[in-house]
Amino acid sequence: MQSVIEKARNIRLLAMDVDGVLTDGSLLFGNSGEEMKAVSILDGLGIKLLRDAGIRPAIITGRTSELLLRRARELSIELIYQGREDKGTALEELRSDLGLRYDEIAYVGDDLPDLAAIRAAGLGITVANGHHFVARHADWQTRATGGSGAVREIAELILMAQGKLNDALEQYL
Repeated sequence: MQSVIEKARNIRLLAMDVDGVLTDGSLLFGNSGEEMKAVSILDGLGIKLLRDAGIRPAIITGRTSELLLRRARELSIELIYQGREDKGTALEELRSDLGLRYDEIAYVGDDLPDLAAIRAAGLGITVANGHHFVARHADWQTRATGGSGAVREIAELILMAQGKLNDALEQYL
């Protein structure tokens, strides 16, 4: 765990997969074909805490969805890479565009398409219910499952490692 905390001290960007990380991986379709997804308010607040502490959130997802764009706007996430199965390449583009080093990037994913990005990131993370092969290659695995507060757990770990967690929490007193 100490090496995870050391890696988290450098993080300036948290890149996230969506399905299986910000959601539980379920896709719900209404009678008219509309897509619905359940997201955790815990994760949304975790993203806000990171943003307020100067750590940028980003999304890299294989799917394309108007629903995702709406949620990203609600969370003030500006860096959105949709329709990207090549998540390692997308992460490299994001890193290059922002002028970051890999050790300044955390990436969280849950399944095989996320593996290249998890391995490239300075802090590669999977969720509690992430695929076992992905977990073997991640630096850290959350206790919370995707869609149930895993991103909040990651946010608090990063903020704690950077000495910013108490200030982030105390603003709510």
